[in-house]
Amino acid sequence: MPDAPPTMNQVHLQQVECLLTLAEELHFGRTAARLGYSQSRASQLIASLESRVGARLVERTSRRVALTRLGSQFVEEVRPAYRSLAAAFSRARERAVRGALRELRVGFTGMVYEEVTLTFRALREEHGVSVRTRDLPLGSPFTAVLEGEVDAAIAELPVHEPALTVGYHFPPQDRLLALARHHPWAEREEVALEDLAGTDLLHRLGDAPDYWRAAHTPPATPAGRPIPSTVGVATVQEGLALAASGDHAMLVCRPLSEHSTRTDLRFLPVRGLEGTSRLGLAWRTDRTVPPLTALARLLEETHGTAAPPV
Repeated sequence: MPDAPPTMNQVHLQQVECLLTLAEELHFGRTAARLGYSQSRASQLIASLESRVGARLVERTSRRVALTRLGSQFVEEVRPAYRSLAAAFSRARERAVRGALRELRVGFTGMVYEEVTLTFRALREEHGVSVRTRDLPLGSPFTAVLEGEVDAAIAELPVHEPALTVGYHFPPQDRLLALARHHPWAEREEVALEDLAGTDLLHRLGDAPDYWRAAHTPPATPAGRPIPSTVGVATVQEGLALAASGDHAMLVCRPLSEHSTRTDLRFLPVRGLEGTSRLGLAWRTDRTVPPLTALARLLEETHGTAAPPV
């Protein structure tokens, strides 16, 4: 049975590198010295490559070394690919040493506002790093960044995960109750936190920890009355649509109400609701790289310094 033809995984990069160097030096001794091998090792690499190709690539005599016709053709065809691969490896190595990335993957729970995208543009212009955004489920603010699917997440606080660093805290925003225009409370100027016991409050679907869930969907009023929450949503738009139906209400931040173009909703302050809505730029502590800290610095320049929540 004839031997199977050679495959690419049988040809080692070291063999190709040795042949390309030999094509320039035409001398095994100089080739070996340039690559840091022994002369016998260089000869062995060429012989192994010829065995894989199935033909002689180099003519060896006591006086000279020369490429065969097939060897010259092989060198001309493989040299551009080798140089491209070597350059890509060198760039990757340099970025690894410097901790640099050309692109950041940033996850969002909610909406990407214009003020944030302006910061992304500044990151590209000043640091040569572009940002690719990804929607995250409202109730899963940390999973994608913890598992390395994104480099960072702009998510609602609080963040108490030991593996995460919050590199920037956005300024606090009021929390409002989104409800339908025809809701019985729609004509009020505000609602009391105690009133929420009389509505079905939407919660965020996902695998967020309990402390985070409780912060965004209060389980009870200050008087201890349970706040119903029978339906969960995975996106902001899903939540707003359900709230507009009149059967549910949803707690949202003020910027969302200001950017909303829906005419079938009212957004009311909630009297007695402790805490405010805040976002944070969070990333894995063990994957802190200069582009992330640069992004945090640009956000601070754009939005101002905001003290971490107590």
